[in-house]
Amino acid sequence: MARTPSTMVQLGTTAPAFSLPDVRSGNTFVFPEQTTPKATLIMFICNHCPFVKHVWDELVSLGNEYTAKGISIIAISSNDAVQYPADSPEEMKILAEQTNLAFPYLYDESQDVAKSYDAACTPDFFIYDDANKLAYRGQLDDSRPGNEIPVTGKDIRAALDALLSGLAVSKEQRASLGCNIKWKA
Repeated sequence: MARTPSTMVQLGTTAPAFSLPDVRSGNTFVFPEQTTPKATLIMFICNHCPFVKHVWDELVSLGNEYTAKGISIIAISSNDAVQYPADSPEEMKILAEQTNLAFPYLYDESQDVAKSYDAACTPDFFIYDDANKLAYRGQLDDSRPGNEIPVTGKDIRAALDALLSGLAVSKEQRASLGCNIKWKA
């Protein structure tokens, strides 16, 4: 299990636009056109990473709770599916359907979207405000596989709740930690 931190992109950065296939619907998802004006959580995840598996139930809960509040949530897998077949679009679709994700799960086969976001690990989280400016980047919470800290999503929840309330997101943000994105050779 490689322990790779997120890159902590500069706050205020504009979200790069992209178009990617949603593995469940087969439709192309276009960002930012298909998002709500309140805020957008973009997360780089994958199926096989132990860090993502550790927080999966919380990601599903966040999706159910915050999409109902008008937050757009988008999950993207950018891993090399040839080297990591568990991260193939077919396997992504199975997991999305089994867990009834309330948000799109997109496949970034070219890895260009991950590069444009400077994503480094899975999971890697980016929250953009109503102007598509980066308001939060970093960890879900303090829990990691094996550290016995409960998974609560407290850091992401605090940032989303602040944006929903019209408040500034705290600038005190900790890097996410996870497996490195599996880049193509």
